Amino acid sequence: MGAETRMDSTNKETTTITLTEAAAEKVQAIIEQESYDEIAGLRISISGQKANEFEYALGLEVEARSDDLVIESKGVKILVDPASFKNLGGAALDYVDDLNASGFRVDNPNQPTWEDPRAQEIQLVIDNQINPSVASHGGYIQLLDVQDETIYVHMGGGCQGCGMAKATLKQGVERIIKDHFPEINHVIDTTDHAAGTNPYYQSEF
Repeated sequence: MGAETRMDSTNKETTTITLTEAAAEKVQAIIEQESYDEIAGLRISISGQKANEFEYALGLEVEARSDDLVIESKGVKILVDPASFKNLGGAALDYVDDLNASGFRVDNPNQPTWEDPRAQEIQLVIDNQINPSVASHGGYIQLLDVQDETIYVHMGGGCQGCGMAKATLKQGVERIIKDHFPEINHVIDTTDHAAGTNPYYQSEF
């Protein structure tokens, strides 16, 4: 394993990630409950984005990657890949447990940036009018890019491997997008549904 880049949580607030006391206690409790022999740290990564916020993935890892940034906060090592860290500086991980909800929550001062001014508006339509229905089947649709009159989307979760994915895209997503953005003539699904991956397209974002 190569050298890790370490950062201390006492560095400038905008260049680090912190845990609240509640989050740190919950992480330690999970480590003890799962009886891990050795833990490299808690990985926090950005897994996707909506119109105005990022989506996150959390998980304990037994080994850090060679290019990970390793940050210590409240006695917990946080592992972050460089790409995610660009949009996580100043973020705080909290754990909430009340009558309304329980779970980890990332308070992040950073928001997604969109190169095409239409992209955020299109993703907002996807978030509000398309994904609620898709979520009922365990899936989600995410905008990857806008190029002229074509948009590229990724269909994940329950959409992957679904034989109805193409029909869903053409009959639902394309119709709604074109209703709101008449200049969009093509909606392209980049997902390899057989493999459940997205190997054919790399966004320019």
